[in-house]
Amino acid sequence: MSTIEGEVFKPEIIRKDKISMTDKEINAKYKKGEIRIVTEQARYPIKSIQTMLESGDYKLDPEYQRRKRWDNVRKSRLIESFIMNVPLPPIFLYEYDYSKYEVMDGLQRLTSIFDYYTGQFKLEGLEYWRELEGKKYAELPEEIKKGIDRRYISSIVLLEETAKSEEEAKVLKQIVFERLNSGGEKLTPQETRNALYNGKFNKLCIELSKNDKFREMWNIPLENEGEKALLESDIYREMKDVELVLRFFAYRQLNSLSGSIKKFLDSYLKQANEFSEETLIELTDLFKDTIDVIYEIFGQKAFIQPPYKGAQQKPQKKIYDPLMQSVASKLDNKNQLLEKSEQIKKNKYNLIMNLDDNQRIFRGRNSTRIFVKKRIQYFDHLFEKYIT
Repeated sequence: MSTIEGEVFKPEIIRKDKISMTDKEINAKYKKGEIRIVTEQARYPIKSIQTMLESGDYKLDPEYQRRKRWDNVRKSRLIESFIMNVPLPPIFLYEYDYSKYEVMDGLQRLTSIFDYYTGQFKLEGLEYWRELEGKKYAELPEEIKKGIDRRYISSIVLLEETAKSEEEAKVLKQIVFERLNSGGEKLTPQETRNALYNGKFNKLCIELSKNDKFREMWNIPLENEGEKALLESDIYREMKDVELVLRFFAYRQLNSLSGSIKKFLDSYLKQANEFSEETLIELTDLFKDTIDVIYEIFGQKAFIQPPYKGAQQKPQKKIYDPLMQSVASKLDNKNQLLEKSEQIKKNKYNLIMNLDDNQRIFRGRNSTRIFVKKRIQYFDHLFEKYIT
């Protein structure tokens, strides 16, 4: 696979050597206040959340936040918790300017409260107050309304003076976000990357994941189908679509893959955030052209695995990874491939079904470098028959 100018990747050597310091030096570091979070606590009446969020003083989508995950049942049970006065964990805010805040943790709770007070959903899936099913806030009995209005939500605010510079603030916020989310609803690897390594390449991966043909091939609802449809997709909700885009670019450096794929993707993303604008433009074109050719030849079912007994008929990374790499390396011959698209599509899995060795490389979840290379070679062999 030939690389684009500026597309430089060097495998990281992660060192975990013990740092040697005397007790005196450790105490001095602590007194100096290095990596120390400054906080204060606050309480907000539930009824005031709508006004707060409409004020413009609360940023709901800082770059390290995950996508919305809650459906109406989960939102409804939060409201039920307020009715029952169930204690809830605090939300976490970061004061990025005087009296202006980013929501670090608690986005789902705040937006659920906002949505309910503004009449955007009806209660459903309640466990203990089923007699309130189907009611919006304006339709609640008066005493229930008063009960909810009297509740408070607690917050812990990381103050602006926590960080001495904008860069330090970014690092500290990301550390806190990762630690906050190490319990509860666990972050996916890509959500963690989005929090810790956000940059121009990460944003590019997010943007490219919106490609309509890419979404169709991964059974992800399109943008025009609305947020509700998107939130029903696990791939979208957990940012696995963004990871798929990242995999395409990272696997162009397949010879550097050793050990954990997660660490390999982490390392590639961190370095790719430093790529030049010119390199990013070329990579964007490469991804779009590759998707276009694959969609034109194989259609919506491009990444479905071979039809052997027991095979799941849904998109698979073990088809996506090698097929994308093989096609990307043959874009100079795309016109020939498109002219022979019917034959290629018809013969896509003939060799797999006829040879035991080929079946073995596509069965199971083996994703080592050797297996990925064998799968790429399989598709290379398929396409080369149609390139003169």
